[in-house]
Amino acid sequence: MISMEFLITSLVVVLIPGTGVLYTISTGLFVGSRASIWASMGCTVGIVPSMIASITGLAILIHTSAIAFQFIKYLGVIYLLYMAWSMWKNSGGLAVKKEQSSHTMMGIAVRGCLINVLNPKLTLFFMAFLPQFIPSSLINPTPMMLALGSIFMAMTFVVFVGYGLLSATVRDYVLNSERVTTMLQRAFAGSFALLGLKLALSERQ
Repeated sequence: MISMEFLITSLVVVLIPGTGVLYTISTGLFVGSRASIWASMGCTVGIVPSMIASITGLAILIHTSAIAFQFIKYLGVIYLLYMAWSMWKNSGGLAVKKEQSSHTMMGIAVRGCLINVLNPKLTLFFMAFLPQFIPSSLINPTPMMLALGSIFMAMTFVVFVGYGLLSATVRDYVLNSERVTTMLQRAFAGSFALLGLKLALSERQ
């Protein structure tokens, strides 16, 4: 039985702005509504490895092995800094495009996926979060954890699409000004850099 407590807690967690939300909003703002949906899809799919790892117990390796945690963490840091650098370098260059190829959309989804895949804190989050809502009487908690994880992913996708579509609705007003566009792109670049720094300073818990 899925508890209301789980649904409310999951919604609060998903609504909190993080790298995935930031990426989806910036994609909707600078590329468009269709691209924001692909970004949301990518970020959601990126949750799967962390969810599976936590359920199968692989998260214990990350939690107990400093080398494994640091390796994945710094891959994530490098990726976030790369995204920050790319966005800063292309400031003013993300012009509104009427058509986007499927290859471009797939690329947007892959980048969103990597944001979550390369975040070891997400795996530890699932390892600490999901068991709280599993009845101790269950002999085999795996199906229940899979169900909870799937619901969390569905909520993530819906909320992220909402963020992306909302940002896409104002893009025409914002992108009419090249100066505003450049300022926003640099603000997003700075935000990605700060999130990368935050991840670099994070420790296992």
